[in-house]
Amino acid sequence: MTSAPLDVVGIGNPIVDVIAHADERFLADENLAKGAMTLIDAARAQALYAKMGPAVESSGGSAANTMAGLASLGGKGGYIGKVRDDILGDVFRHDIAASGIRFETLPAASGPGTARCLILVTPDGQRTMATYLGACVELGPEDIDSGLIEAAQITYLEGYLFDPPRAQEAFRTAARIAHGAGRRVALSLSDPFCVARHRAAFRELVMGEVDILFANEAEICSLYETGDFAQAAAAVRFHVDIAALTRSAHGSVVLGQGVDGQNEAHDVPAVPVDRVADTTGAGDLYAAGFLFGLTRGLKLPTCGALGSLCAAEIISHVGARPEASLYELVMASGYI
Repeated sequence: MTSAPLDVVGIGNPIVDVIAHADERFLADENLAKGAMTLIDAARAQALYAKMGPAVESSGGSAANTMAGLASLGGKGGYIGKVRDDILGDVFRHDIAASGIRFETLPAASGPGTARCLILVTPDGQRTMATYLGACVELGPEDIDSGLIEAAQITYLEGYLFDPPRAQEAFRTAARIAHGAGRRVALSLSDPFCVARHRAAFRELVMGEVDILFANEAEICSLYETGDFAQAAAAVRFHVDIAALTRSAHGSVVLGQGVDGQNEAHDVPAVPVDRVADTTGAGDLYAAGFLFGLTRGLKLPTCGALGSLCAAEIISHVGARPEASLYELVMASGYI
């Protein structure tokens, strides 16, 4: 692959996160599936927010979190996503620009407001999300900046964005531009319920357009409709060049081809933390570390190790953006 001005450009839902602690009873009373993301409308978002405890607000969105992690590592990135020209949209735009990520998508001048995700963290550190997509659903092929896509080694697609039909068209447009420029396309499956809603379309995208796939155990099993992780891992080998499959405390399994063309399978351990405070963004930051390593030509096990290191930092505190310099953590780790 030829050199590129940018390492990664992410395409996803630009969201402002609202994070609060909650107990299991609250989730049951509100009929929220623990550990999953539930889509809600504006009225439900307002009602649920009124019932939540004290909250911390910060810019979020899965692919945006990954890009923030990439920037903290010292990588160069861009971002495509739709916000409204409102206060939350201004907050999101300021935060991602301040991290060093190029974000030039024009805001919507009318229609739904900027998206927000209400995140409830239970005592075990698990996060349950209720998301009002708002302006995110307005993203379409016309918002795909071909120059930005062509400038990046890898275009990273956020599976959460797959719900709106026009966003699916935007994904395919971006993938065609990337491959036409000799670049690679990565996809995060994001959520098993999202996969279940669009399984056939996801499979078509994975088989035809995706070079690098990120998924956790539940997501990859949902994609291939099996409860057997080993069976799902075996199936994905035929569809992508690289698969990074995360398994929480059990680390990750990285599948791909070595320089000799032989299939590789690596079990990468998780990096232990003293206490899991909040799992929000763990997969996003794993992807950041992995993509950072991949764009620097590092071997697959090292890419996985970088992913584990970044995920460990994010689960040690509340919030989905790094609090410590990931570059300094990586330099101290000896991986590079």
